[in-house]
This record gives sequence, structure tokens and C-alpha cells, in this order.
Amino acid sequence: MAIKRFKRLQQSLEELFPERHLYVRSGGEMRGYVFSPGKQLMCATAVAGAALWMGVCTAAMLVSFLSVSSTDQVVIKQKAYYERLNADRQARLNSAVAQLSASSGSLDELASSVEKRHAALALLVSDFRGVPGAAQALQTAKPRLPGASPVERIQATRMDQERLIDAAETFAKSRAERLRLAMRMAGLDAGDFISRDGGALGGPLIEAKDPRALAAVLDVDEDFAGRIQHAATDMSDMRQLSAASQRLPFYRPTNNPALSSSYGVRFDPFTHRPAFHSGLDFPGAFYTPIMATAPGVVSFTGVRSGYGNVVEIDHGNGFKTRYAHLQATSVRVGQRVAIGQRIAAMGSTGRSTGPHLHYEVWVNGRAQNPNRFLKAGEYVQQAS
Repeated sequence: MAIKRFKRLQQSLEELFPERHLYVRSGGEMRGYVFSPGKQLMCATAVAGAALWMGVCTAAMLVSFLSVSSTDQVVIKQKAYYERLNADRQARLNSAVAQLSASSGSLDELASSVEKRHAALALLVSDFRGVPGAAQALQTAKPRLPGASPVERIQATRMDQERLIDAAETFAKSRAERLRLAMRMAGLDAGDFISRDGGALGGPLIEAKDPRALAAVLDVDEDFAGRIQHAATDMSDMRQLSAASQRLPFYRPTNNPALSSSYGVRFDPFTHRPAFHSGLDFPGAFYTPIMATAPGVVSFTGVRSGYGNVVEIDHGNGFKTRYAHLQATSVRVGQRVAIGQRIAAMGSTGRSTGPHLHYEVWVNGRAQNPNRFLKAGEYVQQAS
């Protein structure tokens, strides 16, 4: 059957590329060239290969061109954004200078405007009190203009106010975004931890939904009031996310960063068969201190099948942590514990091959990968 197919193929090729003769007459002589089917097939193959190579090169060049064009578009968009930002700031500066020029004879009016802005900024900055890094980022600098006129000193103060509100907006927004990213690293939705009514955070700065209403409350211009409100909203989000991160199991249960077993499928040390491992194993010596990874209430202490001596902590909102194979426990059921508080000592009780801590994180009754929470916690600490 194969021989017949080969013969049919050979016959088809001979029909497609029959033997051809080429005669060339030059100088009274006649020369003949014979192109056999094989030679014709080789030439056709070479031409097809060259055409394919040219097509691939053309496609690669086109893809590269489109990629460069896409990158150029991103650069152009970023450039346009910063140009608009600079134009907006320049417009505010020109507006302030124009107001100063138009009112240069009324220092009382200018001083009153500066004082009202300072009062609004003081209300905003008070919400940043206690936030790590806020004092340095929002530090005020009294303008030093020896020999300057009162109008020039007021102008310098207004410009410092512009700088301060810009710093407040950037500081609050960047920290809120870092905390949102930490939540995503843990597989959580940051929106579940943010109350849109603002609560007590931000006070009237975020309770007034309309910038015009806030401008009337603060007795400042509407543009400045809107920027105050944006910074206060980002600050409110940051405070709520930061408070939520303090209640989540982001802390490490031991000081030893090493792991002997990860979350997921592994070979069971007893059966030597693939089995699902629902937590992380931290190796260590007997009686190594075990700490609570988040504040909460001890919901269980005792023996669980396969786990040996166990401590379980309820952190609220569906979050629970489990600490297993313990040698000793130092807490009781119903006791409230703080983040980083010692709750037990490492051991090798239950289904264990040696001293280590088996650590689990549960969310709404389902085991999660604790490593995501530990990485999120490291990121939160870097952001602090």
C-alpha cells in the first residue's frame, strides 16, 4: 500500500514537473539543457523556502513595528498626562499670582485667605497624625524671604500650601494603593474592607460629597476644597485598609523564615503517595516560641486527629488560623490574644516526623494558602 502511494506521488510530481529541455543558441552553436523533474522540484522547493523566509521576516518586522508603536503611544500618553498636570499647576500658580497682583493693596484680605487655607490644611493633616512617614512627607517649611514685601511673603506661603496639598494627595494615594496591592497578594478584595460612608475617618472632609458644599464649610475656593476632599478620601481608604491589615493574619508564626513543606499537593511522608497539604510547615527545635499571626480570640485548644496538640484563633470576619503539632500551649479558650503574642511551643505531636509547626489559614471555612498572607504582610511592613 505504501509503495503504491509513493508511486502515485511520484507520478503526480512527474506530471507537475515534466522533463523540460532548454536550447540556447550562441555564436552559431546550439546548446541544450535538460531539466529533470528532480531538479525542477529542488528549484521549486528553494523558491518556496525563500518566499516563506521573506514572509516570516516581514511578519517579524511588522510585529516589531506595532510593538514600538504601542510603546510610543504609552510614552505619548504619559507625556500628555504630565503636561496636563504641569499646566494645571501652572494655571493655579498664575491664578494665585493674578489674585495677589489684583489685591496687592488689601493685605488683610490676602492674609485672611491664607489663614483659611491653613485651617483647612490643619484639618486634613490632623487625620495623618500617627501614620508612619506622614510627618516627614507633610512637613511644613516656613518661607524665609529676608527683605521681602508682605505680598511676596504671602505669595510664598500660598505656594507652600500648594506644595503641601500636593504632598498630601500623593502620600495618601500611594499608601492606599500599596495596601490594595497587599490585599490582592493575599487573594482578598480591598473593597470589602472599605466603608464608603467614610465613618469617623475624614470627618466633614469626606462627608461633604459636593466640593462646593465643602468649600462653603471650609470657606476656601472650590478648587482647593476639591483637592482637600480627594486627599481626605484617599486618607480614609488608607486608614481603613491599614486597620484591616492589622486584623488579618499577616504576621509570621515563628521567627524562622525557612519552610519544610509548602501548601498544596506533596508526597505524604508516611504513605509516600501524593496528598494535599493544607498549610505550611516551619521546622525548628522543641519549644520554639509560636506567635499569633493576628489579634483574635482563642476558639480551640486541645487534640485534633492527625494534628496533635492544636491552638485555633478566630480573628473575626470569617478568618481563622490553626497551629498544630505543638509541644505545649500557653493560652486558653476564650482568651483574647494580640498580634505577635506567644501562644504555644513547637513540638512533634500527632502525625509528625519531627519537631515543626503546621500552620493553616482559613477563610469562611476553607483552607487558604498561608504563604500569600505572609508575603502580603511583608509588603505591608515595607510600606510602613
